[in-house]
Amino acid sequence: MAKGDCSILVVEDNPDDQILTMRALRKASSQSPIILQEDGQAALEFLFGTESSKRSPQVDTLGVILLDLKLPKVSGLEVLRRIRSTPQTDWLPVVMMTSSDEPSELREAYRLGANSFVTKQIDYSRFSEQMCLLARYWLTVNQVPMVGSSRSF
Repeated sequence: MAKGDCSILVVEDNPDDQILTMRALRKASSQSPIILQEDGQAALEFLFGTESSKRSPQVDTLGVILLDLKLPKVSGLEVLRRIRSTPQTDWLPVVMMTSSDEPSELREAYRLGANSFVTKQIDYSRFSEQMCLLARYWLTVNQVPMVGSSRSF
């Protein structure tokens, strides 16, 4: 997988934040597919499948997961815990996104294995700049295992 071919999984329930995030990420990385899941349960089904469906093959192309902390159905911290609990996904970079600056949530996210913790900017231009920096770092600077190597389980 060449750089720029990695996709981004965005797990965000707020419709306004979804639009702003998608717009900023497309601006920052027009070549990278962006996958949106609207709650924690949908993210887990995408990553791991269900009793009646397999996990999405798009999981093999992920370069980073942007995971909202406060999600309906299953919290962002629980989704992170599940991601870190299996060798199929424990290597995936996960950036926790939140509008909160609660220190206990920051500590818990890192304790569970978050790779980064970002407080969302309220101002759109600053938020867009923040998303551009995240996309550029995680998709063009950071290295993740390739399909066919350690990604094959």
